[in-house]
Amino acid sequence: MSHYSKDISIVVGGAAGQGIQTVEAALMRILKDAGYGVFACKEYMSRVRGGSNSVEIRLSSNKEPRKAYVRRIDFLFALDAPALEHLRWRIGEGTTVFAEKTDGENVGRRFVNTPLIRFATEAGGSPLYANSVALGVILGVLGVASEGAETFLKKAFTRKGDDIVAKNITALMMGYDFGRHTAYAEGIEVLLSPEEGRKDDLLLDGTTALGIGALAAGCDFISSYPMSPGTGVLAFLAQHSKRCEVVVDQAEDEISAINAGLGASYAGARALVTTSGGGFDLMQEGVSLSGMIETPIVIHIGQRPGPATGLPTRTEQGDLNLALYAGHGEFVRAIYAPGTPAEAIAVMERAFDVADEYQIPTFVLSDQYFLDAIEPIDVTDVPRLPVKRHIVKTESGYLRYALTKDGLSPRGVPGYGEGLVCVDSDEHDESGHITESFETRRAMMDKRFRRLETLREKAMMPNELDNFKESETAVVSWGSNGGVLEESLGKLGSKRLGGLHFAQVFPINPEVKRRLEGKKIVVVENNHVGQFADLLSRELGVTVSRHILKSTGEPFCVEELMEELKSEA
Repeated sequence: MSHYSKDISIVVGGAAGQGIQTVEAALMRILKDAGYGVFACKEYMSRVRGGSNSVEIRLSSNKEPRKAYVRRIDFLFALDAPALEHLRWRIGEGTTVFAEKTDGENVGRRFVNTPLIRFATEAGGSPLYANSVALGVILGVLGVASEGAETFLKKAFTRKGDDIVAKNITALMMGYDFGRHTAYAEGIEVLLSPEEGRKDDLLLDGTTALGIGALAAGCDFISSYPMSPGTGVLAFLAQHSKRCEVVVDQAEDEISAINAGLGASYAGARALVTTSGGGFDLMQEGVSLSGMIETPIVIHIGQRPGPATGLPTRTEQGDLNLALYAGHGEFVRAIYAPGTPAEAIAVMERAFDVADEYQIPTFVLSDQYFLDAIEPIDVTDVPRLPVKRHIVKTESGYLRYALTKDGLSPRGVPGYGEGLVCVDSDEHDESGHITESFETRRAMMDKRFRRLETLREKAMMPNELDNFKESETAVVSWGSNGGVLEESLGKLGSKRLGGLHFAQVFPINPEVKRRLEGKKIVVVENNHVGQFADLLSRELGVTVSRHILKSTGEPFCVEELMEELKSEA
């Protein structure tokens, strides 16, 4: 008899085109509505068909939700033989494998010969129904009622006709009966109890959360050239463009995209561009233009491993330095990196507001792992910032670049008032006209940089995790590593360790230095050289004692981070 009373790791593997995402979407909805805590993340190859992809769904109590990737697999459902081979390194003694009979049938402690293709063919006349069979097997093994799956399949396939719906439901029920029988025969008992009260939570991935945040911030213009994994934000805003009154421009390239965004911003729009590192390379001259003409723009970079094409569908935090130093010359910017959907919504709102108020480019860094990960969110937990428009009605004699004590010149837009809104990419005087006066150049540089001190003082404070205040060692993370750090610290349970998670990575609030005083500092990040550790040292003058780095294209898993931190505990 095998009992499962805490969190359960379910992995579904197969080729692109086999419907793995349908299984993921169905399970997440059904299990969340049934009262379980759920979290999903995925990995996939750079191809439209074939290859080996997988999705991990962690099932837990709502009181102890999991928000991180684990190497461990409790139940593996392989839709084809290559998936079994692809995931073999994660199969352990505690893994139950459900797959068609192959040469790998003896892997793990328990192998269940699962006739996915036979059931699919009997139910619908095609192997295409194997994903619905797998969905049924999973629910049967877990002991979760099948009604939710039937409802999901009806909604998912209604547009394909009643016959397709019926065949999918038949395949589902054949798998369900097989799963229930197997659980009894193999002594599999799931004792994890569902809880009421979470049905109204939204299931959000990082992409959707960033899109919602942009809309909440008043974004009304997006111009981008598609590049994974940043394309999803463009697609989301395009999907909701009519209802939310967003102008969507799929530009011919990234240079055009950022210049269109700056043009829209000059006219008064709240503009966004979304891309990945390779696409952002082409935008850097536009970023400099934003710095010189003091025109706000929000830039989302969905990070993936480079250089060049790198691993286009994998994950990394390798573009922090790119955002930090992009563009020639010196100018002020702010950089954010959310770690949860709720944080993504709040951070996107803040990025738009800061860009608008301080007339600067702001960056929101995510990565493939974060953009594709899904978790429930209570909408009442999301702060809603008021949308403030920092635009003035101009008068005759208006000076676009008036020298001010706080470094913020009154920002006007063409057609709103009597004044002429003159901007220029050359250095300029207060009216916006070209100048080569050294005194004016000094005054303009000083003016533009005066806003940096205010930005530092108002920067978001990092979240303290676990036992941070009393800890001897502060383990620092940023962006998508917040969940894996939080769970790792919780499982280690060491009073010597505490965590500090940053959702704003530049500028850094000076108060952070006081909180780190007297502590050993360890920084966890998904890159090869420790980019945030270097930034932390430069900005605060602190010493980072140890780097925990990973640049393979995979996210950190809980097991490996715990192993890395054991020596600190």
